[in-house]
Amino acid sequence: MGIARGPEDLLVVATGPRTAFRRLVRPSVARHCLAHAACPVLVVPPSPLQTELEAVHRRNFWRRPLDLGELSA
Repeated sequence: MGIARGPEDLLVVATGPRTAFRRLVRPSVARHCLAHAACPVLVVPPSPLQTELEAVHRRNFWRRPLDLGELSA
């Protein structure tokens, strides 16, 4: 974090979906930045559409048909 170290800087960090297994295997970069950054940190949650996009990718991987009723309006 050599670049964003002054109080006038802003560090923007994106988060991703965090399952219990993923938290065990890979620690959160966003949490580390919040705990150790010398400047303000803005943590941006994933887009609500990201979950739907990942679900479509899983369906394509397993060759399951897409149910349009499961998508948000």
